[in-house]
Amino acid sequence: MDRQNTMQITCDVVVVGAGHAGCEAALAAARLGLKTIMFTVSVDSIALMPCNPNIGGTSKGHLVREIDALGGEMGKNIDKTFIQSKMLNRSKGPAVHSLRAQADKAEYSRSMRKVLENTEHLNIKQAEVTELLAEEGKICGVKTYSGAIYHCKAVVLCTGTYLKAKCIYGDVQNHTGPNGLQAANYLTDSLKSLGIEMQRFKTGTPARIDRRSIDFGKMEEQFGDERIVPFSFTTNPEDVQIDQTSCWLTYTNEKTHQVIRDNLDRSPLYSGVIEGTGPRYCPSIEDKVVKFADKNRHQVFIEPEGLHTNEMYIAGMSSSLPEDVQYAMYRSVPGLEHAEIVRNAYAIEYDCINPRQLNPTLEFKKIKGLFSGGQFNGSSGYEEAAGQGLIAGINAALQILGREMILLDRSQSYIGVLIDDLVTKENREPYRMMTSRAEYRLLLRQDNADLRLTKIGHEVGLISDERYKKLLEKERLIEEETKRVKKANVGTSNLVQELLKQYGSTSLNSGTTIAELIRRPELTYQCLSVIDKDRPDLPEDVQEQVNINIKYEGYINRQLKQVEQFKKLENKKLKADFDYEQVSGLRKEARQKLNLYKPLSIGQASRISGVSPADISVLLVYLGMK
Repeated sequence: MDRQNTMQITCDVVVVGAGHAGCEAALAAARLGLKTIMFTVSVDSIALMPCNPNIGGTSKGHLVREIDALGGEMGKNIDKTFIQSKMLNRSKGPAVHSLRAQADKAEYSRSMRKVLENTEHLNIKQAEVTELLAEEGKICGVKTYSGAIYHCKAVVLCTGTYLKAKCIYGDVQNHTGPNGLQAANYLTDSLKSLGIEMQRFKTGTPARIDRRSIDFGKMEEQFGDERIVPFSFTTNPEDVQIDQTSCWLTYTNEKTHQVIRDNLDRSPLYSGVIEGTGPRYCPSIEDKVVKFADKNRHQVFIEPEGLHTNEMYIAGMSSSLPEDVQYAMYRSVPGLEHAEIVRNAYAIEYDCINPRQLNPTLEFKKIKGLFSGGQFNGSSGYEEAAGQGLIAGINAALQILGREMILLDRSQSYIGVLIDDLVTKENREPYRMMTSRAEYRLLLRQDNADLRLTKIGHEVGLISDERYKKLLEKERLIEEETKRVKKANVGTSNLVQELLKQYGSTSLNSGTTIAELIRRPELTYQCLSVIDKDRPDLPEDVQEQVNINIKYEGYINRQLKQVEQFKKLENKKLKADFDYEQVSGLRKEARQKLNLYKPLSIGQASRISGVSPADISVLLVYLGMK
C-alpha cells in the first residue's frame, strides 16, 4: 500500500466523504470562506440515498428544519426534488408534528452535487483517503491511496458506512460499500494508529422491486397532503404545490413469517456471519418476526425511488436472507405475488467510532483539528448525519478562524440532543433520533426551528442579513399579535354564539378575550377570524406561532422553568483535564466514568450512565459549586 507520489496540495479543511454529513460539512466550511476539499470514493455517490427514498419523518423532520435554520442545505434540496410530502402526527400535539417527503433519489443527488460544484472555495476530489497525518496531537493533513498529500488545518471525517464495508445476504459477501460502490479499506488502520477506538456496526436495506411486477390493486393507496408545507424556511410555499406521486401500503402475513422462520438457519444475522450491532429501532424483517412473534402481520410500504425509474423501495422488509428466500418471502405479500427483484436486500457491516471520544463540538478530545459527523459517529439516518456534519463543518471552520466554536445544548435543539446523547451516553447500537429523547420537545418544535436557531446561524455567518431581518420581523409580528389577542374582547353576540356552536364549543354567558377562546381545545386562532374584527393580515407562519403560544402557554412556561434549572447545571463548567480520582467521596464507578468521558459541565456529568445524583452532589461540594 506504500505509494510514491510527490503531489502536495495545501488547503484549509479536508472533508472525507460526500454523503449527507460530508455535503453539509463541506458547504459550511466553504461558505465561511475556507478553502475546502471534499473527498469521495465516487463522485457519482454525492448525497447518495442508499436506503430509504425519503427525507424527514418523526423527529427527523425536526432535524431537517434545524439544519435549514442554521444555514444548511438539506431542506432546500428536498424542497426541489420531492415527489410526495406529508406532515406526520397531525392528530397529535404540535411537539410531534414532523414533515416527511418522498424524494426522487437521482434528482436529490444531482441537485446537491450541482450546489457543491458551484460553491466558491469548495473543490470535489474523487480519491480514497487512506491516512491521517498528525503531529503532536494536532491534525496536519491527509494522504490518499495514490500517495498525494493534502496539508490542511482541520479534517472532518464523514465516512458513513464505507470503512471496511461488507455487504451480506445469505452466504454472499461482497467487500463493497452501499449499492456496490467501492469500500474504503485503509483509513481504519490509520485511525487506530492514532489511538482512536473503533467498533463494528450493521445496518440493512430491503429489496428494490420492478414496478411492472406489482399488483397495486391489492394494496392501499397512500396520498400526500393536499396543502404541502416546505422544509426550508426560505422556500415559497406556493412553489412546492405540485402533483404528487402515490405510495402504497400492504402487509406481511403468516405465510411470510413461516418462510422466514423456516430459513432462519440460513440468515447471516442468526448464523453468526454478521458480527456488527444493528439498529434496534429499524430492525430487519427477520428480527421483527422473531422478536414480535405475537404479531400476525407487519406494515409494508411500497415507495417509488423516483419519477424516472421503475424501482420501488419495499419499506419495512429489510433483510439479509439468501436470494431464493427473498423471492419466496416478498412473493408471499399481497400485491407482490409476481415480484421481480431489481436489487437484492442486504445487510452492510462497517467500521465506526465510539463517539465518547468526541467533545460536544464533534472534535476528537485527543486530536486537535480532527472532527467527525454522521454514521461514522455511531448514528443512523440521513438527517442525523446531516445535522452532525453541519456542526462539525461549522466548528472546524470556526476553530481555524480563531472564533469560538458553537455548542448546541439539549434545550436549544434536537441536534443538541442528538450530539449530547452520542458523546455522553453509552451507545451499543446505531443511534436513531426520536421525539421521546428530547425532554423539552414542546419547546423544540419543528415549526419554530427558525425562531430558535436562525440567530445562531447568522452569528456563525451562514444566514444572510436579509434572511435574519425577516426573522426579526416575524418575531415582532408574533409578539405584537400575541399581546393583542390577550386584550381583544368579544361579547355574546349571535355571531359569536353561532361560531362556537359550529365548532362544538360551549356558548358564552359573558364576554371574554380571543386568547381565552383559543385555549379551548376545539378552537384555533385561525377559525376565530370571523369574530375578530381588528385582526391584521398576517402570514400563515405567524398565525401558527400565535395559536401555539396561546394554546400551550401554561405548558410552555413550565418547560421554560425546567430549562432554567437545566442551564444552571450546564453553566457549571468542568476542566477537561480534571482528575476525578482525587475526589474521594465519589463512588469508584463514578470516578471511572467521569475520567473516561471527561464531561465539560456538571450537567453533562449528570447524564453519564453510572454517575448518580449523590455523586453529582459530592462533586459540587468538592468543587465549591453549591
